[in-house]
Amino acid sequence: MTNELRSPFLAITLSLFVMWLSVWIGVLLRKRHQDLDPDVCHDIEIILASTLTLLGLIIGFSFSMAINRYDQRKNYEEAEANAIGTEYVRAGLLPAADGARVRTLLRDYLDQRILLYQTRDEHDLQRVDARTAQLQTELWSAVQVPATAQPNPVLALVLSGMNDVLNSQGYTQAAWWNRIPMGAWVLMVTVAICCNLLVGYTAHRAAEGFVRLLILPIVLSIAFFLIADIDSPRSGVIRVLPQNLMSLAQSLNAR
Repeated sequence: MTNELRSPFLAITLSLFVMWLSVWIGVLLRKRHQDLDPDVCHDIEIILASTLTLLGLIIGFSFSMAINRYDQRKNYEEAEANAIGTEYVRAGLLPAADGARVRTLLRDYLDQRILLYQTRDEHDLQRVDARTAQLQTELWSAVQVPATAQPNPVLALVLSGMNDVLNSQGYTQAAWWNRIPMGAWVLMVTVAICCNLLVGYTAHRAAEGFVRLLILPIVLSIAFFLIADIDSPRSGVIRVLPQNLMSLAQSLNAR
């Protein structure tokens, strides 16, 4: 499933249509087999109950995966803010001119990291990524030159702090790329379709139970929307807010 198909709003729309269609395919199949043996109907109901149980387990497992990835993105946002704040303080160990330049670059870099969380437009995101990469090069050069000119444990500490800043960006990016595997989505949707087919097939009076037949598709669509929403870092309703980065930016600007 591509990132476009993982969009929460597209997920709920497509899933509702597919689940509803599956139910009515099951209803049509049942109309072609009106005279079923009671034992066969009983077996089908047992299969339906087992399949619904399996679907519940898969949805719960997928929801847990999405929550873990969401928490991971929040943790890395906090870690990145801590790394930038620590390096900003350590920049005071550099010579005055170098320290002032590093702190200016860190402020610009912090603004770009905040924009990463707030930007949704793809073109704006590309500009943010390009500017971030440029600032990373300038930041490393800004601490490498004085550390090379006067190698000592104090400047090595500054160099180590800058390395943490750059590494934290890579960890954050990796967490944003870490999504629920396509195989899990395919398995979950396949089992859901089978459940809806069986629900439609076991419906005795489809016309009278029209609302009842819509309950399962609606519930499953909401569940898929919630999982896709939590699993989507940039789109949807539930997103990671750069609270720690923004708090750090306010603190630095107040100095």
